[in-house]
Formats: sequence, structure tokens, C-alpha cells
Amino acid sequence: MVADGAMGTMLIARGFSSDHCLEELNLLHPATIQAVHQSYLAAGARMIETNTFGANRFALAEYGLEEKVVRINQSAVRIAREAREVFGQPVFIAGSVGPTGRVLEPFGKLASGEAQDAFREQIDVLQAAAVDVVLLETFHNLDEAVLAVRAAKEVGGLPVIAQMAFLEDEQTYAGHTPEQVVEALLSEGADVVGANCGVGPEPLRRVLERMRAVAPSARLSAMPNAGFPRQSHRRVIYQTSPEYLADYAVTFAQLGARLIGGCCGTTPDHIRAMAAAVHAGLPADGIAERSPGPSGESLWTGDRSVPSAPEVPEPARTELLAKLNAGKFVVSVELDPPKGFNPTKVLRGAEFFRDLGVDAINVADSPMARVRMGCLAMSALVQTRTGVETIMHFTCRDRNLMGLQSDLLGAHGLGVRNILALTGDPTRMGDYKNATDVYDVDSIGLISIIRRMNEGFDTAGNSIGKPARFTIGCALNPSAEDLSWELGRFEKKLEAGADFIMTQPLWDIDALWDVLDRIDQRDLKVPIVFGILPLHSSRQAEFLHNEVPGMQIPESVRRDIREAGDKALDYGIRQAQDLLFQCRKRVAGVYLMPSLGNYEVTGEVLKALA
Repeated sequence: MVADGAMGTMLIARGFSSDHCLEELNLLHPATIQAVHQSYLAAGARMIETNTFGANRFALAEYGLEEKVVRINQSAVRIAREAREVFGQPVFIAGSVGPTGRVLEPFGKLASGEAQDAFREQIDVLQAAAVDVVLLETFHNLDEAVLAVRAAKEVGGLPVIAQMAFLEDEQTYAGHTPEQVVEALLSEGADVVGANCGVGPEPLRRVLERMRAVAPSARLSAMPNAGFPRQSHRRVIYQTSPEYLADYAVTFAQLGARLIGGCCGTTPDHIRAMAAAVHAGLPADGIAERSPGPSGESLWTGDRSVPSAPEVPEPARTELLAKLNAGKFVVSVELDPPKGFNPTKVLRGAEFFRDLGVDAINVADSPMARVRMGCLAMSALVQTRTGVETIMHFTCRDRNLMGLQSDLLGAHGLGVRNILALTGDPTRMGDYKNATDVYDVDSIGLISIIRRMNEGFDTAGNSIGKPARFTIGCALNPSAEDLSWELGRFEKKLEAGADFIMTQPLWDIDALWDVLDRIDQRDLKVPIVFGILPLHSSRQAEFLHNEVPGMQIPESVRRDIREAGDKALDYGIRQAQDLLFQCRKRVAGVYLMPSLGNYEVTGEVLKALA
């Protein structure tokens, strides 16, 4: 299993002074600590250590923080657990415990009982906060390490990893050999014994060989520094490259190390290289990894081993946005989710339009405030069953600020990445006039929320693990009574982060030219997808014009379809085809809306593209 690298190195690189208590940053700058954890998880670490190395009462007393043992350790575990939650894969959280920083009797003033009490106090807090394993690290004195192991065993219930720091002569600062260390710590009940810090990979390799020679069946760990540090302009520089350390990681694994990570000077780049090298250089049954679970079974028992959990790839850029940016004329068709449980008709419609070569399927979100199957479920079904990319309409009407973000996270997880951000029709328009409208934000606020997710954060500033890869669409109504006001909101939508525009349907090409001219005058550069709704009859045209908000059908069009009589449908198809043919000169695509659920009519309109 590959663990993480240095916490202190990363914090100092972010501008924090080594003279400050870095463990206090759990309280002062939790987002920074979480960001370090996430950088190691993204690099391939499957065990992260809490920022609690110096969080025992004696080490904290150096900064006057001895009364904050509980708060600092609890916060550290909470931060690490949050990082794991955001990452979304099984990962171990190790409660890091370092030495007291005091000298034990008889050479110093610290009594053994006091030291063991301090370790027990810290480990008890870490365990209560739900770490998966206790990691004792960078101990220089074997007697103190033994006290720490005893304290961990007294608390009980968790595996214990015990690591000592060795010098270049393969002895600890107190003169203990690898053989003495491994025998003493195993006899006290440590589950894993190893070495960290102190030296770079080559001296640690020799230490590991000596440990393996006297304890061939022991589980060993190896977490070296990135070589020996050097001073440069008041900065400590570690010069060992990720590639060099990666070669040694394979060697450590071949020597029987079950846990491999880094210490001072190591960064996510080192861990990424080490993880890749170890997993490429060993057969799958040589890499041990367990998923933490509620069973209570020891993390280190059993013989079955599996390869490390694969790194989640970066979400791909949506095909829709790639096509728009490449200048391809895109075609989308809107499908309304069913009013009942059965999605068959909608899925068959998606298959029908897929075979006609459309680029995307728009999935509405209970349009006209009438209850339909959820847009997220329907979008996921369309993409899974037909392979056609969807544009999910997403309204602010039904979801509060938390619900909006939860559903967006779910959409991203299901691969639904194109979002048309809408304010939404008010419920008084539909069948549930007493239902409550939410509207914590409007469409402009929703666009800002999605853009923030694309930056890797929710609206509260919490990390969501990685930047999302949403493509953000918004609406424009060219028939708005106050077109200046509508274009003002349009600009705000672009400023908030919209990637493309979809218009309400128009039946007058001159009205479209007028809107596009105004947009050009404002020097607004954004792909615009033009909405077309084929008319079926004179009655439908009059209904849309007189009763549906945002629909303005010119008198000339209503007259012509009225005079067409029983040929009204043919007129509607021809009129839509003419709009489609003409608009190609100036828009990025078209967005067809099958009225009355008649997919075949929309298919006829698409023949104008042939």
C-alpha cells in the first residue's frame, strides 16, 4: 500500500513558517490541510496521515497549546475524513503520533509513566474520532517508541504501525540497531514495524534488509526522506527526484515492505511516481490493499490481496462544448420526461433522433410546473441506454441551495455534464398551485454555483475533490417584451460563467437577426443555439401565442397556417425547415422542440440539413 508524503514540507511551501505549530493549522486553516490530503490522494496515496505528529501534550506545550490536545487531534481527523469523503474511494486514515520531544529519565526529566499517559491521551482522541490505524513515527529512542506502542495497545482496537528514524550508520539517534528495533517493537505487539525520516532511500534500504533478515515474516514499512537536505537562501531543499525515489519504492516492495510512503521533502509528485512504479513493478498479488469497513476485522489479517484502487480519470470535456468550440453546427432535440414511471417512449424517441444524427438530447425539468419523471434520472437513462449526450434542464424552482448542489454532484457522478441553468416556471402555472417555490437563487446564481464547482468548490468554499467538468448553458428569450432587460440578464449570465446559449423558439427570422445584431453590438462572443418549434395547426399556434409565456408568433405566420387548412402540418414543417436553413448563417446550432410529442414531424424538419 502506498501512503502519503510530507505534510510539513507542503505547508511550508504554502507559506507557513516552520517556527509555527503546524498542528495548530488544523484549527486555523483546515481547508489548507484538507487540500494537502487531497493532493496526495490524487497522486495515488491510499493511506493519509492526520496532521497530528506533534499533537501530544508535551510537544504542544512548546507553543502554549497543551490545553488543545483534544481539539487539535479531533479537527485533524475530521479534516482527513472529509478529504476521504470528497475523494470518494476507500482510503485508510492513519492517526499520526510522534515523540514527546522530551528526554526520558534517567537522562532527562520526563518519567516513563508521564510519557505513556501523554501517548495514551492522544491516541484515545484519535481513535474516538475514527482513524483506521495508529501510526507511530520518527521515534529516535527505542524506549520511548515502546511506551507509545504500549499506550496504543492499552487503548486497543486498532492496528499499530511503529516506525523509528535511523541515521546513515543504520542506527537510531540513541544507538539502537534495526535488529533491536524490530524485535522490541514486534514483541510489544506492533502490527507493522519500519523506518521513516532520518535518511534518504539508500540508507533506509539497508535498514530494511537488516530488519527482514531477523524477522522474515514481519510486515515492514518504509517512508524515507527525499534524500539529505541542503540549505539555500534560508530554505531547506531536498534534491531527491521523484524518479529516483520511485526506483527505491520498488526495491522496498521487493524486500517485503507492505507500506511505502515518504517523509520530509517528499511531495505529491514523489508519491505519484512511487505509486506508479510499485504498481507497475510488482504482480497484483504483491500489492496489499484493504477497504476500511465496519466489520471490525483487523485491517492487516487475511491473505487475499488486490491491486490498488485505480485513479479516477479526469472527467472528459463534454462532446457538445468541443463541437461548439470547433465550429460544428450542432443539433439538439428536446424530450419531455414521462408523466408516469415508464420511460420507454422517451427512450425510443432518443434512439430515433440518435439514428438521425443529432448531437444531443435536451431533457426538460418538469416544464410548465407539471410533475414528470426527474430530469436527472431521465438524462442518465438516455445516456446509458442510447449513448446520446444529454443537456439536462435544471431549475431553481424545486431545490434549495443544498439540493441544487447535491443534485449537481449526482449528475456529474452519473456522467450528465451539460446543464441548462434555468430559473424555472413558477408552481402556480401547473397542477400544484399550493406547492412552495424555492428560488434560493435564480438562473444567474445557478450558473455561478456550477462555475464554482468547475473550480473545485461548493458555494460554502468546501472542496469537492476535483474541479467538475460541467458545460453550462443558459436561456435567452428573443421575444421578451423588454428586450433590453433580457439582454442585460444575458450579459450577466455570460459573466457568471455560461458557455453557450439556447434561445426560446422564434417563428420570425428577422426577429432573430435583430437579436443577433444587438448581441454583436455588445461584442458578446458565445455560441448561440437557436430554438425551433414546428407548428402543427392553427389552434396550436393561437394557443402558444396567447397562453404560453415567452411565445410570440407573428400575425403573418398565424394567418398563413390558418389559411393552410388541412395542410397546416405541411406548412408548419416547411416553415420550420426554412428557419433552420436560414439560421445556419449566424448561429452555432439548432434546438428542436417536438410539439405534442410528435417525433416524426421533427424528423421531417431535420431533412433540411441534408
